[in-house]
Amino acid sequence: MASVLINVPKLVRKGEVIEIKTLISHPMETGFRSAPDGKLIPRDIIYRFICTFEGTEIFAADLFPAIAANPFITFTMRAERSGTLTFRWLDDKGGAQVETARLDVQ
Repeated sequence: MASVLINVPKLVRKGEVIEIKTLISHPMETGFRSAPDGKLIPRDIIYRFICTFEGTEIFAADLFPAIAANPFITFTMRAERSGTLTFRWLDDKGGAQVETARLDVQ
């Protein structure tokens, strides 16, 4: 689908609240604009973002046509143990971008 940037702290203390940042490159076409020939450009947005930690959903967001291109999403979580974060972006064309990041808790 696109290129992704994910920012997860390298090493955190148990119980610490951390900030996770994601940025995905996507045009986010609303479906309201016309092409030069006058026809509507089909809608193509990332409509859903989901983050799981070791299989448990910790954050999710529904996105709508008013969201900017290249959506930047930031959220927090309490780090209780080490594990893998899985990030999933779903778009209107049926595409899914899935990335992972390791969280190390001391």
